[in-house]
Amino acid sequence: MTALVLGLAVSWAAGSIMTRGKAAAVAPAQAPARDIKLKTADGLKVAGTYRPGARPDSPAVLLLHGVDASRAAVAANAEWLAGEGYATLAIDFRGHGQSDTAPRSFGLNEANDARAALDWLKHTQRDAKVAVIGISLGGASSLIGTDGPVPADALILQAVYSDIRHAIRNRIAARLTSIPAYLLEPLLSYQSRIRFGVWPDRLSPLAALPRYKGPVLVIGGIEDRSTPPAETRALFAAATGPRSLWLVPHGDHPEISGLSDAAYRSRILAFLRRAIGA
Repeated sequence: MTALVLGLAVSWAAGSIMTRGKAAAVAPAQAPARDIKLKTADGLKVAGTYRPGARPDSPAVLLLHGVDASRAAVAANAEWLAGEGYATLAIDFRGHGQSDTAPRSFGLNEANDARAALDWLKHTQRDAKVAVIGISLGGASSLIGTDGPVPADALILQAVYSDIRHAIRNRIAARLTSIPAYLLEPLLSYQSRIRFGVWPDRLSPLAALPRYKGPVLVIGGIEDRSTPPAETRALFAAATGPRSLWLVPHGDHPEISGLSDAAYRSRILAFLRRAIGA
């Protein structure tokens, strides 16, 4: 009995660490970029950096970072896309960067941040088309909100987990092997009912994606242990609109999340030109 209580206490403490928000410094924008603050539907303030496009009504790209990162992680790609003529907006999710501190919820509540940013970018660009590049947590937030997938004109899902149970299990297995992962994962996953008011099955980009009908590019890694290629292929198969798949041959989850090389940019640019225009 003592061992059971101790195990539950340790797992709850681990879950608290996983969901605890943490601020981080982000360098101020340099003109013509500018830093902004957005207010979400549930009342939080979210920090972002906007870079204007070639025209006031240029197509735009919303860049959403992964867990434990900030908009600084996507700044180089945002600047590159602005150089290609797209307006860009990169935000800090709640509990990250310079946004309000709040518990992290693996995309569920962060969806409010993504929606506020998308609406602001649509309005600023005079209702031009907007694509989302969602990296890991960012991709989940574009899909699993209360209202379903965000109404973007195109989605790029990069290193996005299929569902929270697999995501937790994969990360434990990468450190402790598969047997401890299967034993420990439920102790963490089912905390979602207490912490967020939903069962873990609700935290599933794979289940949410069929509701999105626009163009989708799914990017994953052959060597990604946190989001294995089988899960990336399943995400691709779940897309119901025009879809593309790119499995990068080398790199674990951090490398796939941080792609910015010439091959990556070439694929991103080709997809954006097809999906939202040049």
